[in-house]
Amino acid sequence: VNCYSNLNVYVLFTFLMDSVKQPPLKRAKLNASELSASTKEVVPTKPEQGARRVNRLCPYLDTINRQYLDFDFEKLCSVSLTRINVYACLVCGKYFQGRGTNTHAYTHSVAETHHVFLNLHTLKFYCLPDNYEIIDSSLDDIKYVLNPTFAEAHIETLDASTKLSRAIDGSLYMPGIVGLNNIKANDYCNVVLQSLSHVAPLRNYFLREENYSKVSRPPGDSSYTLVQRFGELMRKLWNPRNFKAHVSPHEMLQAVVLWSRKKFQFTQQGDPIDFLSWFLNALHRALNGSKRKDSSIIHKSFLGSMNIYTRKIPPTELDDHIKINLMMTPEYQEFVTESPFLYLTCDLPPPPLFIDEFRENIIPQVNLYQLLTKFNGQTEKEYKTYKENFLKRFEITQLPPYLILYIKRFTKNTFFVEKNPTIVNFPVKNIDFGELLTPEIKARHANTIYDLTANIVHDGEPSKGTYRVHILQKSTGKWYEMQDLHVIDILPQMITLTEAYIQIYELRA
Repeated sequence: VNCYSNLNVYVLFTFLMDSVKQPPLKRAKLNASELSASTKEVVPTKPEQGARRVNRLCPYLDTINRQYLDFDFEKLCSVSLTRINVYACLVCGKYFQGRGTNTHAYTHSVAETHHVFLNLHTLKFYCLPDNYEIIDSSLDDIKYVLNPTFAEAHIETLDASTKLSRAIDGSLYMPGIVGLNNIKANDYCNVVLQSLSHVAPLRNYFLREENYSKVSRPPGDSSYTLVQRFGELMRKLWNPRNFKAHVSPHEMLQAVVLWSRKKFQFTQQGDPIDFLSWFLNALHRALNGSKRKDSSIIHKSFLGSMNIYTRKIPPTELDDHIKINLMMTPEYQEFVTESPFLYLTCDLPPPPLFIDEFRENIIPQVNLYQLLTKFNGQTEKEYKTYKENFLKRFEITQLPPYLILYIKRFTKNTFFVEKNPTIVNFPVKNIDFGELLTPEIKARHANTIYDLTANIVHDGEPSKGTYRVHILQKSTGKWYEMQDLHVIDILPQMITLTEAYIQIYELRA
């Protein structure tokens, strides 16, 4: 008995000693594929310190409210106003900084129980305050609205597609024919941006970010931001999967105010031709453009050239004999200069001063071809300076693929700005600008027939008026009138009755 008892004590003692020396047995690890198949969660077999948690299934995806999402505004935190590491709350649509503890996004998620956030720079989704990344294909539509992308095959079909898109609220819209929000008084910018969005080479260039993403600028020069903002706006205007049937140009206008040094603002009315001229030249410089025609997409689309013949006129108070002698001097001889142009300025005849027998002012009319005779190389126009007078002739030597006409309606005098209400009669199709060219210059052009694509109109008084634009949708052949958020279709016959201000003509292929 003693032997058995001693043996039992020895076995028990040995077992206790072994259990103390050996570490506790670990649970067998499961493969990542087995675990993901059972729990839908990917766990690395060898977790690293600080590894990112990735969850493919989030229980809060049903809290996302797509109607509140608006990515058109500036990407800055609504609390700290910083632009670094900004996240969008997909429940309420507000922007917050960070996702770690003690950040504004973390505090918002805890206080408001809003859990799904999107990084506006990396386009990754996170769940807060748990702080894990969400990977779900149902969120791709949100990512596409924030950063639309276009393939070459899609771009080639833009002018042929008649398919309508449906917004979240159920409204139908045509990509490219969407309204622009008027923040306060930026309708003069909206009409220019809408018109440029239907210039096919310019649109196709900015729809693909890789076309201009590698443009190098000097150190400290951030004018490239203007190019980025215009590209983003162009992609949003032509996005077939927008959540709304309109776009806000807020970020684009912020860049315009910054790089124009507050010359153009969205809080006070401006002149579209001044903005158009500045904007085209600013884009050309930001794209490293030079004086060569093919140095940027701006010059490729709009740049033309002309010869300007100038001769000085003797003062009228001199005798005829003295005038004849002055005309023989080299100073009064005609000289020619070659000048490039982005648009042509058409001068309207002065309106009548008297009223008719019905005690009403007559609204005069003029034909567009009559205005274009200024550029036939034969018509002379007098220009006066403070001391001297000149006669100039304009001869077009090269027509651009897209011709911009500026109909000068506003004249400034000592006291106020006066508007010329003359109606310009113009055809919508088959405008032959070859009639302005000499036979030698016309022979160098394969085609000189243009069609109207955009028509900017001014309504009202010079200082208090508004602007609207008529746009041709090539796929359907219909004309649309756009004034800020209002988009309606219009008959081509009604376009010619408006007070046209800026027109864009496209060379027929």
